[in-house]
Amino acid sequence: MFGLGVPELLIILAIAVFIFGAKKLPQIGDGIGRAISNFKKATNEPEEIDVTPKSDKSEDKKES
Repeated sequence: MFGLGVPELLIILAIAVFIFGAKKLPQIGDGIGRAISNFKKATNEPEEIDVTPKSDKSEDKKES
């Protein structure tokens, strides 16, 4: 897709370790994983049903 092979991924990983530090990377990965999981849940959930009562004005227009 983007032409990323093993050498390119190792370079990206090395840069990430240099910028964030080895102790911070698992926390960042966990946060990204949770965000992706929440996004998938939100897109797969059915839309909520609107149960608000209709106003009298909209019913009067339908009867006319």
